[in-house]
Amino acid sequence: MDEFELDEEEQQIEDSADEFVPMEGAELRRVEAIITRSRKNRNINIRLSEQDLDRIRTKAEREGVPYQTLISSVLHKYVSDQLVDEGQVIKTLELIGKKAAR
Repeated sequence: MDEFELDEEEQQIEDSADEFVPMEGAELRRVEAIITRSRKNRNINIRLSEQDLDRIRTKAEREGVPYQTLISSVLHKYVSDQLVDEGQVIKTLELIGKKAAR
């Protein structure tokens, strides 16, 4: 067997492998249901302006992903509160800078 270096996180996982306790019963069924739901995709139809679609395709091409994948990713980030408003980030950083300058 070939030996290789583990990074810090991998080593922590390796060191704690003996502490692993498998899930069972209701907890296991709940987690399996979550995984199953997350894997199900559903097709939808959506109307976009030609201009918006062109801009999405351009951005997707720059990112190296299909435009449908980009749209899906943006929608997922939005509904899971992970989509960041750049304007709000800038305002927050400006406020932090002003407070630090005081």
